[in-house]
Amino acid sequence: MTIPASDQPGSEPTDPLVPPAAPAPALRPASPEQQARWAELADEIDKLSFAYYVQDSPRASDAEYDAKLRELEELEEAHSDLRVPESPTQRVGGTFSTDFAPVRHPQQMLSLVDVFSVDEVSAWVSKTAADLAGRDVTFLTEVKIDGLALNLIYEHGKLTRAATRGDGVTGEDVTLNARTISAIPQVLAGDPDDHPALVEIRGEVFIPVAQFAELNAAQVKAGKPPFANPRNAAAGSLRQKDPRVSAARPLRFYAHGLGTLRWEAGHVGELVRQSEAYDHFRTWGIPVSGHNRVCATIDDVLDMIAYYGEHRHSIEHELDGIVVKVDEIALQRELGTTSRAPRWAIAYKYPPEEVNTRLLDIQVAVGRTGRATPYALMEPVFVSGSTVRQATLHNQDVVKVKGVRIGDMVVLRKAGDVIPEIVGPVAALEDDGFPRRDFVMPLNCPECGTPLRPMKEGDIDLRCPNARSCPAQVRGRVEHIGSRGALDIEALGEVTAAALTQPESPSTPPLRTEADLFGLTLEQLLPIEVVVRDAETGLIKEDEDGRIRRRTPFKKVSKSYPPGSERMDAAQRRKAGIRKDYEVVEPSAQALTLLEELEKAKTKDLWRLLVSLNIRHVGPVAARAIAARFGSLDAVRAADVDQLASVEGVGSIIAESLLEWFAVDWHRDIIDAWTAAGVRFTIPGHPGPDAAPAQDEEPGLLTGLTVVVTGSLEGFTRDSAKEAIVSRGGKAAGSVSKKTDFVVVGENAGSKEAKARELGLRILDEDGFAALLDRGPAAFDEA
Repeated sequence: MTIPASDQPGSEPTDPLVPPAAPAPALRPASPEQQARWAELADEIDKLSFAYYVQDSPRASDAEYDAKLRELEELEEAHSDLRVPESPTQRVGGTFSTDFAPVRHPQQMLSLVDVFSVDEVSAWVSKTAADLAGRDVTFLTEVKIDGLALNLIYEHGKLTRAATRGDGVTGEDVTLNARTISAIPQVLAGDPDDHPALVEIRGEVFIPVAQFAELNAAQVKAGKPPFANPRNAAAGSLRQKDPRVSAARPLRFYAHGLGTLRWEAGHVGELVRQSEAYDHFRTWGIPVSGHNRVCATIDDVLDMIAYYGEHRHSIEHELDGIVVKVDEIALQRELGTTSRAPRWAIAYKYPPEEVNTRLLDIQVAVGRTGRATPYALMEPVFVSGSTVRQATLHNQDVVKVKGVRIGDMVVLRKAGDVIPEIVGPVAALEDDGFPRRDFVMPLNCPECGTPLRPMKEGDIDLRCPNARSCPAQVRGRVEHIGSRGALDIEALGEVTAAALTQPESPSTPPLRTEADLFGLTLEQLLPIEVVVRDAETGLIKEDEDGRIRRRTPFKKVSKSYPPGSERMDAAQRRKAGIRKDYEVVEPSAQALTLLEELEKAKTKDLWRLLVSLNIRHVGPVAARAIAARFGSLDAVRAADVDQLASVEGVGSIIAESLLEWFAVDWHRDIIDAWTAAGVRFTIPGHPGPDAAPAQDEEPGLLTGLTVVVTGSLEGFTRDSAKEAIVSRGGKAAGSVSKKTDFVVVGENAGSKEAKARELGLRILDEDGFAALLDRGPAAFDEA
């Protein structure tokens, strides 16, 4: 079926919280029958287009499709009130594309309080029972799926939106991608009279363990790096701009929660238990985990925890704990919620798994700042949901403190079930006959041969001082330039940075330093050949015959018939013995995207350019403040240390770091080269650093407030959290003091959380942080 590009579907789903925009005045308003016919046709065309473009499964002939489209066009010609932006006749583009627009959840998606011992679970169950004054209560226990949270909205039985959790209040619209998951019905099953007017169904998108292994095998076979674990694979698969990629991944979905629920008028009956809601889900065709249990006693709950602690790798998906909920919905309402979590539910987290494996070698990697970091290479071992081959050892002193030698059997665990960590040697296996040797920190940089040294007195870390031309440092800086916190350049990631700075050929890389980044040409990119390395170990990959694998990332080579034979038919070419042996060399999509994105980056915000210069201590928060104050790079360079340090959030350390950076000749060469290439180091219309600030600017939600973020947050990176604070007028501080107004605590928060509690400061979890960003301190006035 051929579908004209101008008719490609891509409508935004209906937002149940926002009324639709009023249509333009109609000369001849459509009758109810004509409106119904328009809706029927639009829905049919949407489904046919989605099946054709995304699912690669045409469901109608060209003639049938064209007839429906013509009828729709004729209706809209006759009744202009039907021609709305979401109509299939109003869309432009050749393929489906997801833009991840932000959308608010009708009801906030709360977090769960985590506990890490069965004693804490028992205490919570006892307290909950006491709070309910001895009333009968049962507990719904569920395996905690290690996937990506998804919120589905069905209106009158039809899927109208799918959104990621985001910050709990606002998520990203991934409706097109979610529609490719076969487990998620487009229309609820069962009797339409039994469908709610609106229902939010919360659940988890995941990739089953068996399919994850197959997916990674396919990735490796295609010369692509394998995914780190099923959760990352699921998250990346659902957040593809092209839904066809999502459709090709083995994504599944289990429901585990209920948000807003509004029944049709006249509906009789009310849900009594959450487990009963799951029965409705199954009737509607929504999958629910078969591992859930309703428990009558604490002993039943603890049995559930113990069972899956022993069998956590025997089920279809990864899990990291057990969720315990009060099953009765009326009692859930009575218990209520805090600003961060429901009081009627808790999540028990299994401790990180520990396994034994052989430490095969300790090598040293050099990063963009020149720091030389030892890391362990081990026999591959499966731990906490993924196969691990390497782990950082931080520095030579850490190696000594852990007491590990090359050849030891070591205890490996994942700190926080995420970061591989060597605990120490297995004492009982010290005499297993395997040869051992001590690790010796190299004297010279393994990348460029420059002697390693501490950069200042008292430093434990050794660094390579050859910042200008050490290939590892140049590679790291180029990769940093492309990162989200800097210029956010698509196609400039780790692999591309390595290809530009350390190619197998040509012998002279296109980038000796980052100065030439914006002068890159296709002629420089096409000849680049790189060695294929293992994504985790960095080891060179070989083919079955022992040959080193190489690839050319920026060009594609295809075979064509020699010039002069294009007009011959197949029989004539066979008779003449002509074959496809003429090579056609074209730029790859990666090359074209890289050059296009570099061109766009030339006019990005000044603060992003400051971050991309790799100036020590200058991250997004400081760069925003500096850019806002001075307005141009020339003004920054002309400022003295006192002027720079006076900027809110900068201080003397960052000010001195800026001046030191500008004092280096090859740093100035970078600025000169980028400027010559057209990079704009100014904020258009900025009045300059000496201009009086505008008096009519409205203060931000967080003006005058100091906020500290500590630990890892699910919906924010460290830089994006700071940026969110600064963009609202607040100060994103790095340390806790009596002057701190709010402390946002994520996982593995550490000493800052302890100090905040000691000082009696207001502590927020991630949901509280989202509320603070959304409504300011007024969000907590009621509390």
